Amino acid sequence: MNPPRPISRRSFVGRSGVALLGSVGVLASAPGALACEHAGVRAPGYGPLLADPEGLISLPEGFAYRVLTRAGHTTLTTGEPTPSHHDGAGAFEGPGGSVLLVGNHELDGPRSNWRHPVPLADGLVYDPAASGGCTVVEIPPDGGPVTEWVGIAGTSTNCAGGTTPWGTWLTCEETADRAGENGMTADHGYVFEVDPLNAAAGRDPRPIKALGRFEHEAAVVDPTAGHLYLTEDASGPNGLFYRWTPPRGFVHGPGALRGLPDDAGTLQAFRCTDAEGRFVDDLSRATGTGTVYDVTWVDVPDRDARSTPIREQFDEGRVTRGRKLEGMWWCDEGAYVVSSYARDESPGAPHDGQVWLYDPGRHTFTLKVLLGTGADPLAPGRTDGPDNITVSPHGGLVVAEDGEGHQQLFVADEEGRTFPLARNELNLGTPERPSYGEFAGVTFSPDGTTLYAAIQDPGILLSITGPWRR
Repeated sequence: MNPPRPISRRSFVGRSGVALLGSVGVLASAPGALACEHAGVRAPGYGPLLADPEGLISLPEGFAYRVLTRAGHTTLTTGEPTPSHHDGAGAFEGPGGSVLLVGNHELDGPRSNWRHPVPLADGLVYDPAASGGCTVVEIPPDGGPVTEWVGIAGTSTNCAGGTTPWGTWLTCEETADRAGENGMTADHGYVFEVDPLNAAAGRDPRPIKALGRFEHEAAVVDPTAGHLYLTEDASGPNGLFYRWTPPRGFVHGPGALRGLPDDAGTLQAFRCTDAEGRFVDDLSRATGTGTVYDVTWVDVPDRDARSTPIREQFDEGRVTRGRKLEGMWWCDEGAYVVSSYARDESPGAPHDGQVWLYDPGRHTFTLKVLLGTGADPLAPGRTDGPDNITVSPHGGLVVAEDGEGHQQLFVADEEGRTFPLARNELNLGTPERPSYGEFAGVTFSPDGTTLYAAIQDPGILLSITGPWRR
């Protein structure tokens, strides 16, 4: 095959990583780790977060944000309100120096469940009963008003996804609803391709069934070998990490995946063994950063899950599982993979988040970041529930939280240190029982000057600028 052009961004961690524990005292004393400003310690990176007079997000000194869209308030080019529940997003170079941001809307079930579903744009609808989809936001270079339109509609629970080397967005359905279930009139649980520069390419949406039907979370492309890697956010049993190998002679490019036969290529789930060659049943077995597992791949028997969910098609001891396998990002010739947390549903040690690096050249899975559990979800400095993730062009990983307490964007840098970048201050609960919407859709503009992120509830898309530095 002819591989797409390579992608390369600077490594976030060249070492084994850092173990982060969930209390301020331990954070402040952990090697290479510092608590955020609540502990009275000057954090690494960009400094302490400053209160926002508007009560939306706090940022370090010199940083600023702009609200680009807001569910139910801003409108699409066709006049309908911006849909709610923003999630994963990808940024692309647009015409005239603009940025085209493709964003998911994680809306499940029938349209009547939601006040602001994705509008059923003519020709762009997969299942007219479904609420979710993607919108495309064009952001001009001069800071002028943005415009927004539908990229795909009639999909369900569009959670994460991933950008491709050929300039499109893979949007993933985190559901396995069949036609006739939960109000749906078509089968769901697929990946769809959205081309921000070619709306006509998205007409009559067709799922990429070769990538399987399951509770998809994220997808990345190996630009050299052409493999796709996919995460599954599921439990009972826990989800799997997948690899899709294209058929011989296949050439990647805009729309090429959509044209594949449903059984094209090979879909496999991973199997890990430790340094002694012992099978690892679940990623929660890893208790320290620097843990390295060897990876082999096991064929999926029925990728469309006609009678049995894919993750239930394997006998015990065949594949390795992980709870809430979430965001991914391709960098350093490998894929960074998030496991958001582990609790009683996992057989190993509980944790508040892991970040792994899969190296396809060495066939290894290495634990880079580990967040230990903390008792109080609102404790100052608590970091938990990593979800969407991106690699910064300025160095480090930027992670969006979907945890139990304060919702933050935080950075893990090349030195193994962590620091907060932004905190959601919009309390949707009460002073006594505060509640904050998760951060999602974290991604940088193509030129690296702007970070985009969203607050899923109530549905606010933001751009963040400031004195970025390594």
